[in-house]
Amino acid sequence: MDHQAYVEMDEAEGEHWWFTARREIVGHMIRRLGLPAHASILEIGSGTGGNLRMLSSFGEVSAMEMNTTAIAMAVRKNGDRFDIRAGSCPGNIPFDTERFDLICLFDVLEHIEEDVATLVAIRQLLADGGKIFLTVPAYPWMWSGHDAFVHHKRRYSLQELQDKVVAAGFHVCRLSFFNTLLFPLVAGARLVGKLFGRDVVSGTAVPSAPVNRLLNMVFRFERHLLGRYDLPFGVSLLAVLEIKGEREG
Repeated sequence: MDHQAYVEMDEAEGEHWWFTARREIVGHMIRRLGLPAHASILEIGSGTGGNLRMLSSFGEVSAMEMNTTAIAMAVRKNGDRFDIRAGSCPGNIPFDTERFDLICLFDVLEHIEEDVATLVAIRQLLADGGKIFLTVPAYPWMWSGHDAFVHHKRRYSLQELQDKVVAAGFHVCRLSFFNTLLFPLVAGARLVGKLFGRDVVSGTAVPSAPVNRLLNMVFRFERHLLGRYDLPFGVSLLAVLEIKGEREG
């Protein structure tokens, strides 16, 4: 991503409704995975470090990030509490001798040209019974200036994501849309922007406090829905994966 995108992320992820509600949803989902006590957790593409403290409530957390500016921001935010290493996917992962109970990629895979090769590479880092939890932006037709600004390579259809994780050797434990309740608002804004030539570039400006609280409340409510159902549409997709064949074993 551009330097400015990291600066905006660093400033916004502590209070912006999208970041804060997504952390609550992700934490709720991880809690249901039944991870072992003192689980070993790796976040790939940890950005400016906004998820690390949340993940640390489930185990011992390490992280990988390719951008040195983002790593510096994450260290400033979290001190030396976490092992954050420089690296990139698929060919430069600095944890090749370690194994993890959970590997997380939160809106990371869409930034990587070789997405299937990346999934194959990180599969080798899973401990027995380990899982991957990933999120990606949904629907190619929702592509906007913001996707270009943050250097997305693609947005995923549900079928594309499913096909690619299976091709990489995974069994899909869970695959669902999310950010569903706000989907009409987001999709409508994208379509109107394209129609009138006012495409959104940066989407990380924090709205006014009342609006921010309302959007956070609506988005994070989905943690209750995702505890029971796969959602049929949404701005984003989430997937929980395990190595193919482990259930039979």
